[in-house]
Amino acid sequence: MRNTPSQPSVPVPRTRRPAPPCRVPTHVPIAHLVRGDLVEGVHHGSLAVLGPTGDVMLEAGDTEAAFYPRSALKPLQAVAMVRAGLPIREELLALAAGSHSGEERHVTVARWILAHGDLAEEDLRNPPDLPYGSLARDAWLRRGLGPSRLAHNCSGKHAAMLLTCQVRGWSTKDYLDPGHPLQREIAATIEEFTGQSVAAVSADGCGAPLFAVSLRGLARAARQLAVAVPTDAAAARVATAMRAHPEMVGGTGRDVTRLMRALPGLLAKDGFEGVQFAALRDGRAVAVKISDGGDRARMPVTAAALERAGVNPALLTAFATTPVTGGGMSVGELRAVGLLAGALS
Repeated sequence: MRNTPSQPSVPVPRTRRPAPPCRVPTHVPIAHLVRGDLVEGVHHGSLAVLGPTGDVMLEAGDTEAAFYPRSALKPLQAVAMVRAGLPIREELLALAAGSHSGEERHVTVARWILAHGDLAEEDLRNPPDLPYGSLARDAWLRRGLGPSRLAHNCSGKHAAMLLTCQVRGWSTKDYLDPGHPLQREIAATIEEFTGQSVAAVSADGCGAPLFAVSLRGLARAARQLAVAVPTDAAAARVATAMRAHPEMVGGTGRDVTRLMRALPGLLAKDGFEGVQFAALRDGRAVAVKISDGGDRARMPVTAAALERAGVNPALLTAFATTPVTGGGMSVGELRAVGLLAGALS
């Protein structure tokens, strides 16, 4: 496992824009929770919709302020690892690019990645956690199990990072240090795909370095990943893996998995604090940030943005609204507003 593989061809980076400004974003009302005839709650946020050639079709809020895309960056982290020589098949690569629910199949695949390099769960260095998916968490607790590094939704990414380091002969003890060769490769890949310099670096909830870009930059990255062609073999491999195994990107009942199944060919990835991207094979791409991190608004806004991008509304009906109930009956809904008002209605 110590042999350094030959390097895949890497596209020449495009002209890079300066780092986005680190400021408080000027988000706008983007979703309303309506109960009866009254607006009971308002979610603010921002969104960017790009056309097939990368042109801006629609924007709302502040798409140029720096923000942390959280787990929406995992597919780009996976691209960097494949370029560095990560030697795993599609199903395992999809888990590395995803935020899995902690189902038994997810834990098993994470173990397989570790087994490629004779690595152990203790090597992961992400915090122990319960499964992220509610069904998986309930099943886990019924078995009398407690927090586990493998059950953590980022364990696939961490296992892949460790294996990449081992293949390249890099240290595995400090692989989460932003100055580590792997993390420098990841930062360079993020800058290439977003087309801008990283604005700030922090740590994600799992402990891995987290790089700040703009929402428009995330949309550009999603588009580039979705249209990856053989000249960018690593990106094409990640995109193919995610499309072939959406259950590894999320899990049973997860909206990101259901959305990719509803729109074959779509790439989609969610992130904590109300982040989502979705991109079609022809280059149309959507990036969403809900300012308060409210997860309930993320998918209705994403679905409305996809409709504005030209996706058939009939394919998005199941994602368009979140029902509001009273006494077990439907009395309202959470729906997109502002520039997205009327979409999917």
